[in-house]
Amino acid sequence: MGKPRVAIFDFACCEGCQLQIVNLEEEILGLLQVIEPVEWREAMSDKSETCDIALIEGSITRAEDAERVKRIRARAGVVVALGACATMGGVNKLKNNFDLHDVKTCVYGEAADMPHLDTMPAMAVSEVIPVDFAVPGCPMSKTEFTCIVRCLALGKTPVIPTFPVCVECKRNENVCRYEYNEVCLGTVTRAGCGAKCPTAGGWCFGCRGLVDDPNVNAARDVMEQYGKTMADLDDRLALFNSKRE
Repeated sequence: MGKPRVAIFDFACCEGCQLQIVNLEEEILGLLQVIEPVEWREAMSDKSETCDIALIEGSITRAEDAERVKRIRARAGVVVALGACATMGGVNKLKNNFDLHDVKTCVYGEAADMPHLDTMPAMAVSEVIPVDFAVPGCPMSKTEFTCIVRCLALGKTPVIPTFPVCVECKRNENVCRYEYNEVCLGTVTRAGCGAKCPTAGGWCFGCRGLVDDPNVNAARDVMEQYGKTMADLDDRLALFNSKRE
């Protein structure tokens, strides 16, 4: 059996997760021993009608993009969403909190009604097509990405953490950000990043999405203990966890 054929695609995003692949530097050589890239706009001109693994970055924000991602799903054996925009819609979903025409007018002014700017509520890739696996984060962790791709290449099922960032904060012996009168999303956000933001002196932004079964009661207790409200928590969650509409 040959190496799995891998194609990389992007939609509405900053392409920062693809830059994380480039940031692998020499590690890319090791990854190329187990996969065969067949399409990647940022790095090659080749295209392929089919692939074993499709890696998709970015959220779906236009009808034409929804049709394109459906075609990608049809030609791929396995689909992996890369980063916050693809896995949950990311910061692009912030526009869903407003009238879409008002959003276009604010950004594009008099050009807002141009046909190519046709838009719809931002969606995660999984809201349009079935997604098999996800690499969360903004940007995604290059280490986690490498691990997941290697697992898929070897026919293994990738596993990502199902516990909150707070666990990693405690492992790092961090002082809780609530002690600094901040609202941190580590209580409900999926771990796996090593609690980088709190460790560096910031609060968790929630870019890895909600843990599978968030302990809402525990989060409420923390908010009450530090004189915060659930509305404060919801306000923070809007950055990466806005709803579809």
